[in-house]
Amino acid sequence: MSNQLKRVVESSKWLPANVRATVVSKILGKVVPYVGTSGLLYEEITSERVIVSIRNQHKVQNHIKNVHAAAMALLAETATGFIVGMNLPDDKLPLIKTLKVSYYKRTQGDMRAVATLTPEDIARIEREPKGEVLVPVIVTDESGGEPIKCEMLWAWVSKR
Repeated sequence: MSNQLKRVVESSKWLPANVRATVVSKILGKVVPYVGTSGLLYEEITSERVIVSIRNQHKVQNHIKNVHAAAMALLAETATGFIVGMNLPDDKLPLIKTLKVSYYKRTQGDMRAVATLTPEDIARIEREPKGEVLVPVIVTDESGGEPIKCEMLWAWVSKR
């Protein structure tokens, strides 16, 4: 998975940032259809950090016209899963093990998730045949506040 993801990201580096984000998001939305349906946008993708955003638009809204709770969880899960996938050898498969989301306040507008990994976590993911990592993610809305707090525990196993 890692080499395929890296090829998609690398092959689009020559594009302007806003065009690259749209193109990469469309391609990855075809790989994971639910992500594509929700309209997630991959703003930044590196081995150390992934930023994914979602617009507060009708297809992801709840009854009070804010981003739906499930869409917020999808945003955090996608950012954390993508950063794990970027660092996994091709013979490994990423699997979400624990997804914990605590909702603290109503959201305002569009949302963004920033997932990060330390160099130590990356080295362990590359080295160990199977394991798990708690991936830090910060989810903010247009006000700059953090309406939710997330805990995403990812595992990796052999594809065989």
